[in-house]
Amino acid sequence: MPKLAPQTMALFDDHTGEIICGVDEAGRGPLAGPVFAAAVILDPARPVKGLRDSKKLSEAARDGLALEIKECALAWSIASCTEQEIDELNILQASMLAMRRAVEALSTLPTLALIDGNRCPVMSIRSEAIIKGDDKVPSISAASILAKTARDAALMVLHDAYPHYGFDRHKGYPTSLHLEMLRLHGVSPVHRRSYAPVKALLAGQVVSGPAVMLA
Repeated sequence: MPKLAPQTMALFDDHTGEIICGVDEAGRGPLAGPVFAAAVILDPARPVKGLRDSKKLSEAARDGLALEIKECALAWSIASCTEQEIDELNILQASMLAMRRAVEALSTLPTLALIDGNRCPVMSIRSEAIIKGDDKVPSISAASILAKTARDAALMVLHDAYPHYGFDRHKGYPTSLHLEMLRLHGVSPVHRRSYAPVKALLAGQVVSGPAVMLA
């Protein structure tokens, strides 16, 4: 292995000598839109303050941090899997694929990927799963923020294309509003047909009550 530049050394605790990327996804729970993932290699010489789980930050804070991460990180990338891929693979496998795509798209090759959660995608580099890593490991927090802001932006684009579903308000999650709009307007091309409420509507069944998952 080639000698690492000083800024890539000792990124976190007992991982001295590793080039570490944090990896996280956003959008497992929604009924519509892609699932996104991001990978980030932070620069110890340019720390980003205020990193934490994206779900614990306001939208304004996430947006500001996303810009700072992109400016200060050694490398970052964002990838996704489409609604069709989610329906074909299932959401777990699609999330794993999106995370692998994000890591493989990095401009700097990491030696270790730290993954939020309890399992890792199959990759050509070593990986380690860390439960609640998005609130423990700065690079995973950074990835969480990039994935979340990218997905929210994508849902705003979907809102422009399908304004009657209210994607700008619920971002595709199965809220009462979203379920009501589904009942009124039917299933759109960007809805995940393998998800229970959507599948039920396609089968002509009545869907009631929200079952919101924030992921």
